[in-house]
Amino acid sequence: MHLTRAIPALLVAWVLGSYLQLQQSELWPWQIYAALLLLGVLGLAGLCLRALARRGWWVAWLLLAMVAAVGLTGLRAGVFLQAALSPDLEGRDLLVTGVVSALPQRNEAGLRFRMEVETALLAGEPARVPPRMDVGWYGGAFSAGPAVLALAEDRGGAGAVGAPPVAAEVSLNRVPADVRAGERWQMNLRFKAPHGSRNPHGFDYELWLWEQGVQATGYVRASAKDPVALRLGQTWRYPVALARQTVREQIFARVTQRQFAGLVAALVVGDQNAIERPDWDVFRATGVAHLVSISGLHITMFAWGAALLVGTLWRRSFRLCLALPAPTAALLGGLLLASLYAVFSGWGVPAQRTCLMLATVAVLRISGVRWPWPQRWLLACAVVVASDPWALLQAGFWLSFVAVGVLFASDRARDRHADGAAHLRLGGRPLQNMLASAGAMWREQWVITVALTPLTLLLFGQISWVGLLANTLAIPWVTLVVTPLAFLGLLFAPLWDICASALGLLLMYLHWLADLPGASIAFAVPPIWVGVAGVLGGLVLVMPLPWTMRQLGVLLLLPLMVWRQPLPPEGQFELLAADIGQGNAVLVRTARHALLFDTGPRYNLESDAGNRVLVPLLQALNTRLDTLVLSHRDTDHVGGARSVLAMQPQAEVLSSLEVDHLLQPARNTSRCLAGQRWVWDEVAFEVLHPLSGDYNLGLRPNALSCVLRIAAATQSALLVGDIEQPQELRLVASGVALASTVLLVPHHGSKTSSSAEFLQAVAPRWAIVQSGYRNRFGHPGEAVVDRYRAYGIALLDSPHCGAFSWRSWQADMHQNEACYRVRSRRYWHHEVPHLPPN
Repeated sequence: MHLTRAIPALLVAWVLGSYLQLQQSELWPWQIYAALLLLGVLGLAGLCLRALARRGWWVAWLLLAMVAAVGLTGLRAGVFLQAALSPDLEGRDLLVTGVVSALPQRNEAGLRFRMEVETALLAGEPARVPPRMDVGWYGGAFSAGPAVLALAEDRGGAGAVGAPPVAAEVSLNRVPADVRAGERWQMNLRFKAPHGSRNPHGFDYELWLWEQGVQATGYVRASAKDPVALRLGQTWRYPVALARQTVREQIFARVTQRQFAGLVAALVVGDQNAIERPDWDVFRATGVAHLVSISGLHITMFAWGAALLVGTLWRRSFRLCLALPAPTAALLGGLLLASLYAVFSGWGVPAQRTCLMLATVAVLRISGVRWPWPQRWLLACAVVVASDPWALLQAGFWLSFVAVGVLFASDRARDRHADGAAHLRLGGRPLQNMLASAGAMWREQWVITVALTPLTLLLFGQISWVGLLANTLAIPWVTLVVTPLAFLGLLFAPLWDICASALGLLLMYLHWLADLPGASIAFAVPPIWVGVAGVLGGLVLVMPLPWTMRQLGVLLLLPLMVWRQPLPPEGQFELLAADIGQGNAVLVRTARHALLFDTGPRYNLESDAGNRVLVPLLQALNTRLDTLVLSHRDTDHVGGARSVLAMQPQAEVLSSLEVDHLLQPARNTSRCLAGQRWVWDEVAFEVLHPLSGDYNLGLRPNALSCVLRIAAATQSALLVGDIEQPQELRLVASGVALASTVLLVPHHGSKTSSSAEFLQAVAPRWAIVQSGYRNRFGHPGEAVVDRYRAYGIALLDSPHCGAFSWRSWQADMHQNEACYRVRSRRYWHHEVPHLPPN
């Protein structure tokens, strides 16, 4: 095989080798990876010196390329893990000196920022801690509750920056100071390892932090008994972050409407947190979220616009054209300006990958290499993977590169060797006329929409049918009108007001599209083989092939179109206890019905377990709720109810909420009453508690918790909310059937529950504790853990297990199969210490 013909295979082998290493649950010793890397590099060098055309050598090339990729990726991971936080330092207070290295984020609960640690002292002695950490400084209005902001930074997980202080301590917290990027601070921090929730189809927060280089989280200890946090002075180590913070403040000071100010700030400085949640929902429903997030497509469009501007201006100077051809100047100018924009917008990982991709394509063009498009596409992919192997696990990576490959492959009208990095090309494609340009943009958007629909379904379980209409107007509007106005506002601030008005017009259009029936449709996320077949089908449909061959694309799409989520057989049920931190949320499904028991905690004014975990989970499973049970009023049980009911308006609500509860106006609920029974698909449901008279006794909310027993032919489950020992003993004395295979541990394992008499009556095989990692209550209590073990009950808690899945027709499943954190473990995931996590 000739070297030039071997290049595509070698690039694919490199990417495949990197992907295989990412499947490891544990890392090997670093010496093994070093040996593999050395073997691969020396082997490839040796083969290149041999007769390259000799048959048979290509197999060795591919294997050696894979070995080298495995070695390099594993070696990098091992080196990174050497700086991980020691378990001995978790929950300890350290006096830390460090510099704020990124844009601080303020919300109603306090402040969040990233810190580069310089020194750390434990009891006056130097301590070794990770060099980079995320810090929370709590003390805002929304600071009470068991899991405040434990998920706010997580984007879908639980316990992102560490549980905040206890309520009594929060009340003493000093108001967070005006922390600015580049400032050096000395503060007392309580450390915690990065820990996020682990749910099927959920966001991998620990992987996200891994890619960010963050190996510890913590919060400022700022009560009256703690040392005062000291601002030691301003440094010039992070001038870009400081400039971004200053510009963000100027935008919010100028634009009076916070909604539009947040959108302008997102476009100019890349502050995605400034966008309000309702706007994010509209952007996702219409498929234009990439326009307001600093994504690969966004950076590429900026590069195209910059290249067009540079090329136009360059052609006006005869001397400049003599010194450097206009297409080359446009290419370099677009790349440079796009890179500067990526830096100013925060230099996020997606922006870094895109700039590297654009630079790779630019180097190929300037060097005069005339490779076919598959080789250029594969080279850009391999370069990005070599720099960041973990990008292979990110949805944005696949969306960007598949879109680029689709447009390369489907472009029959343009030169096959034309250079570019995406559907908006770098390097000065002349604008012949507005009609031709509009037609080309429409065609490219149509091609991307058709080709990426199966991939979007595989990655997100959702399709926006109005995405083509939305992007047709939104892309040129944002690229040619909104973004230039946003950046020109840096020179003349009143332009930000015009930019806000332009965004208002766009939002009106997007809201109209989002309100159309079926604008966004959720599907069950298919298995990987079905999704890959669908993606290939979409690619074949848009390739410049004869229509007879494109029919193969329809056949490849058939599995995706006919696939349905497997459901329990008749007379059986499945149970999924979601990992939502400190709270309860259990999904029960039968053959044709579904029930959700509690909705987890509320994390802040805009975030709760409903929109972070449960709504995406229900969408991914394509589950329609028949009944929502809210066991009692505590926010760690009803915090996500509004989000769930907004997505599932047809669900009936059964609860013990008082008549004047805030949720009552949103949905009239029926009371839980002992004796209520119903049957779904030959599976019996029965409410065991409370009694009707309990509502008149002025009992605490915990004592009114709904207790629900689900029974199939031979297996059953008992969901009990936060009942305590008096309610447990009354249930035992009542003589109702309590024996169950699975028990949702009462009150998250509090010492006030799980009495010996109750455990003897239930006699479960599995006991599930839904609790937050290192929660401030110490759940599950050590005495409670010992009690369960004494009775031979398998006790599983959320921090160790993640989401717990159990099927009544496979009741003897192993613990490793039931626990999502265990069965999906990768080496970057947090290895939680043994129970109890005090």
